[in-house]
Amino acid sequence: MDQLVIEGGHPLKGTIRISGAKNAALPILAATLLTGGTFRLRNIPKLLDIDTFIELLTDLGSRVRYNSDNGSDLCIDSSDLSDHEAPYKLVRRMRASILVLGPLIARLGRARVSLPGGCAIGARPIDFHLKGLELMGVNLQLKEGYVEARTRGLTGARIYFDIPSVTGTENLMMAGVLARGTSVLVNAAREPEVVTLGQMLSHMGAKIRGLGSSTIEIEGVKELRPVDWEIIPDRIEAGTYMMAPGAAGGRLIIKDVITGHLEAVISKLRSTGLQIDTDKTSISIKNRGTLRSVDVKTLPYPGFPTDLQAQIMVLMSLASGLSVITETIFENRFMHVAELRRLGADIRIEGRNAIIKGVRRLNGAPVMATDLRASASLVLAGLAARGTTTISGVHHLDRGYECMEQKLAAVNAKITREKRV
Repeated sequence: MDQLVIEGGHPLKGTIRISGAKNAALPILAATLLTGGTFRLRNIPKLLDIDTFIELLTDLGSRVRYNSDNGSDLCIDSSDLSDHEAPYKLVRRMRASILVLGPLIARLGRARVSLPGGCAIGARPIDFHLKGLELMGVNLQLKEGYVEARTRGLTGARIYFDIPSVTGTENLMMAGVLARGTSVLVNAAREPEVVTLGQMLSHMGAKIRGLGSSTIEIEGVKELRPVDWEIIPDRIEAGTYMMAPGAAGGRLIIKDVITGHLEAVISKLRSTGLQIDTDKTSISIKNRGTLRSVDVKTLPYPGFPTDLQAQIMVLMSLASGLSVITETIFENRFMHVAELRRLGADIRIEGRNAIIKGVRRLNGAPVMATDLRASASLVLAGLAARGTTTISGVHHLDRGYECMEQKLAAVNAKITREKRV
């Protein structure tokens, strides 16, 4: 297995370009199951999760190939689906595989999808998906670890989410576009990844209103058509690199972003004392010296994203004073704390709160990544730490960050990938 070796203490300088968003690409890949014909998807990031989803689509009978002229363009034709089952061997590797459930039911009237099981950062149940599908006329049975779903035809329904669910909203939106009548999703997720999926479905011929609001209306249509579509920039990757100068010092320019997707992050980082200048597609971040402590509470979009909680904890570990980070989305997302403590961070956990007392410096040590965003936080901590930090378990990082060590090395970070002995 690979590990990252980081020599800390080198201020960053230069430009980082942001890749396509993993969390936008995955539901869009699932949406190609809704109709036959060739889709062309542009700006696809090269990530382990994308590879897994492509393997799943191929397993279902889709023909998938990268465009030889542009390695980030993907062509997908699902005209001849040969299966309706998403097997455990693939779903266990990536929970987002559940996103094929809605499209398969909408198009084929049946689906057999393995239950995703547990997760390192919380249970993340799929109850919202299943209850919504039942309201739309789907007969569901749980057998031998699989969701078995059948319907003679989806019917529009009014579906209320107890809490906004991104994948739940996406799955039911994809089911609703081919249902008879109108579906209304109340307390729906508002994330940009949900919006861009809805926009793509609309270009395919779907009739959707209310994208970006908490109430989405979908009027079912009889058929859809394939489209060309570009994946939006990854706001979480951008937010992670925005925090890098706060940890390591220096100045970075982040290119190829949608600044409007990062308003909560920009506001919070400005409060720490970082100098941030923006236009529509780029962000400049400069470390002007001492970081100020700020309190952070993770919330559904447009609030501060849970996927950046671990990363801003690194900055608060180096800030003057006391800060509190409250995690409201997932119940078990503080596993990176033990590893940050190994580097010298002063952090105490009380329920869903992390109380952080800033220290003057972190010190390099061997650490282990426990999940995707935790691994990113350890990279930031390694950039800040005195001495050498060795991070194992970086396969987590490869699920969601394209070429992270190369991007950082290009802006003066001393970071290399090595085979673990």
